Amino acid sequence: TFRIHGIFSFLKRFFIIHNLDMTTAISYISSSDVAMQMLGAAYIQHQCYHSNEAKTMVRSLKGISALVQLFSSENQEVQRYATGATRNLIYENMDNKTALIEAGGISKLIGALREPDDELRKNITGILWNLSSKDSLKERLAREGLSELTERVLVPLSGAGDAGVIQQSASEADIFYNTTGCFRNLSSVNERTRQQMRETRGLVDSLVGYIENSLQEGKGEDKGVENCVCVLRNLSYQLYSEIPTSVQMRLEGPTRAQDTRHNDPIGCFTPQSKKTKDRNQDLTTFSEVARVPKGAEWLWHPKIVALYNRILQSSETNTATREAAAGALQNITAGDRRWASVLSRVALEQERMLPVILDLLRSPTDAELRSLTGLLRNLSRHCKNKDDMATKVVNILVNKLPSDGHQKEPSSDVVVNTCGVLNNLVTGSSLAARDITYFDGLPKLVSIKTSHDNR
Repeated sequence: TFRIHGIFSFLKRFFIIHNLDMTTAISYISSSDVAMQMLGAAYIQHQCYHSNEAKTMVRSLKGISALVQLFSSENQEVQRYATGATRNLIYENMDNKTALIEAGGISKLIGALREPDDELRKNITGILWNLSSKDSLKERLAREGLSELTERVLVPLSGAGDAGVIQQSASEADIFYNTTGCFRNLSSVNERTRQQMRETRGLVDSLVGYIENSLQEGKGEDKGVENCVCVLRNLSYQLYSEIPTSVQMRLEGPTRAQDTRHNDPIGCFTPQSKKTKDRNQDLTTFSEVARVPKGAEWLWHPKIVALYNRILQSSETNTATREAAAGALQNITAGDRRWASVLSRVALEQERMLPVILDLLRSPTDAELRSLTGLLRNLSRHCKNKDDMATKVVNILVNKLPSDGHQKEPSSDVVVNTCGVLNNLVTGSSLAARDITYFDGLPKLVSIKTSHDNR
């Protein structure tokens, strides 16, 4: 009997929906009757799935603000229908996205996240991810929703707590994916938003924890991992110029004045001995950072280098994840700051990443090659034994160079990075110059130079 009644109710609703028009549907969602609200929202959801004209009509009839009011309905089914309609309504429609935000949609959506309903939370996080795709909306979205999204979704679903285990249902996996997709977009907009994200309690810890747990469970190819690594890469962008001055000073180590306070013993090899001592200290004590990183400190902590190395080795098919890990490493080893040099040597000497990077240079994906060669360029600048590095990389890099300046692959960015590596090595290694000549690199370099000059 119950089943027959359910079928009858469905058919009745189906018939009513298909005999509605948009004006009536808008009046339904504006009424106080719960059943009418659901019918109106269901009609809007159906019509806006495939019709841009319907999306425009809803906005012109002031339907968006009416839907926003339903986000805080006491009836979860009404909330589901209203958010489902909104998800279709804003898809590829900038005017509707703007109207949603102007109607106070973000705060209402964030408020509805408190409801323990996976379908509703999936709709909400899907809407927020969609909104975050537009640069003009990102800063406001971060300002109004970042803290709550982190607290209510990212932290509890990341498995980054004491248990260290990711326990997600299929719906929760979608919710987490939507949320990290939103964060991925937000982290790319500007310095102010990057700073806000770095400082948001639990955000960086949850991203790192989720990646660690996923790798532990053999799920390095997971799309959620891709999003998390991409966020970390974006938060590492221009890191050393954006972190607090007190942190910058700590990472730069003792000042020159402090260095000369102690009288060094006089001897033939004193300067080199002191250099070696400083390097050893860099790679063993790390007094500049906490033993167990927390929050934003993860972004520049030596332990993050090990995590990125694991990602590069475990993501066999997901090139976007590998590209993001290489890009994050490129960011934290870039420039002439002391800590960039320290992390470069951690990568080369502790993590022994050079063979991993060289192996990945076989990738056909240009975006990945850009990150990998950019990273290699930084490492070649900071490495202490350029002779050793030259013997391992010159042959491979010369082979990557185009035979003349007219080939489309690899891209100009990859070629510039590759030439940058060779230049860094030649300035400190006669072996590099020898090997470039031996492996027929000179004709290639001359052709690239000639082609560039003729443009």
